[in-house]
Amino acid sequence: MTRFDADTPTDRRTLFAEAITAHRNRGSEFLTIEPDSLPPESTEELIPWIQFSDTTVSMDCTDGELDRLKGLLDEYPEFRTESLESPEEAEGTHARITARSDANRLAMFVDEAFQDVYGYESSYTAWVVAI
Repeated sequence: MTRFDADTPTDRRTLFAEAITAHRNRGSEFLTIEPDSLPPESTEELIPWIQFSDTTVSMDCTDGELDRLKGLLDEYPEFRTESLESPEEAEGTHARITARSDANRLAMFVDEAFQDVYGYESSYTAWVVAI
């Protein structure tokens, strides 16, 4: 990989697919993707992130985001909710999703998750921060 950020839907999905492929080829522990800023009109203080490891997508969600994630998963029948953990000391849910799919389909899911679940506009910039 020669670049680590992208800001258009096509470039982001290409970047994500390349990062997923690099992650798989390297046998690394996980891959982490983050936007460069908070989504518009966000009341949260932390930038959301999505991790991928082996066949698992992991992400933290507020209650509203979790509802939107469940709706997005309806469009990806090959993806299955593995676990939803809501520790008492945390304000939200850690979702783990089994995603046995090719790099392009995973890239599409990640891009749509940032937009549909977290509320980013189609012009957001995303970074691959760990492979």
